Order: sequence, then C-alpha cells, then structure tokens
Amino acid sequence: MKQFLFLSIVSLILMSCNVSPQPINYGSDACHFCDMTIVDKQHASQLVTTKGKVYKYDAIECMVHSVQDEFKDTEMAYYLVADLNAPGELIDATKATYLVSERLQSPMGENLSAFINEEAGKKAQEKFTGDLYSWKEIQDHLKIIR
Repeated sequence: MKQFLFLSIVSLILMSCNVSPQPINYGSDACHFCDMTIVDKQHASQLVTTKGKVYKYDAIECMVHSVQDEFKDTEMAYYLVADLNAPGELIDATKATYLVSERLQSPMGENLSAFINEEAGKKAQEKFTGDLYSWKEIQDHLKIIR
C-alpha cells in the first residue's frame, strides 16, 4: 500500500511538471488578457512558461500585449499562434509570418493574422493586401506605450 501511495504521488508530481501546450477548448476557455471567450480558431494563441503554466488567448494581439506587459520578465517555453490557413493548428510564433490587413479582421481589431512561413504570408498579402511582419517586428508594431 505504501508503494502504491508513493508511486501515485510521484506520478502526480511528474504530470504537474509537464511543460507542453494544452488544447484550447473553443467556446469555453477565456482569453487570459481580455477575458473574452475563445471561439476563433484562426486567431487563437497560447503561451507556456518554462515552469509549465499555460495561458490561452482569443487573439494574437492579446498574447503579444501580455508578453510585453505581464510576462516581460517571464521565461517562456512556447509562444504559439494559430495558422490562418490551418484553423486550430498552433505553430511556433517566433517563426511565423504575420499579416496586418484590414481585409482580415481579428477578434480584438488589430487585423492581425499569422502564417506558417513567409511564403504563405506573401500569398495572403497578394490576396488581402496589408503589411508583413516577423515575430520581432510585430511586437514592435504592437508596442504598448507606458
């Protein structure tokens, strides 16, 4: 019985230390930044700290503002954004290409969408117009002035 209890405790500890993304429960999870319900699979995003804490967002701009403010000194294991061309699929935000286009509305009004790579971003730009950004550039574009 003692061994079972010990193994159960060790298992719980190991599971609680899991540093990985979590599925977004569309229609029920709330955005960490603005508290809106996450429903848009094309613009959702997620942060995972190196300690395994997960934060979900209804829009990429909410995640960027959260990184700039609340988490500016927090080490992250994952920065993830939805690929507009693959709704619900989260990709590495640091490698994505971003398009700001008035013809592609995002939940919080920044008209910001992400794409798996620059080629996909350029194709979307041809169709929707707008400006392309890298991860660093989109952070500068959305900089919070304080």
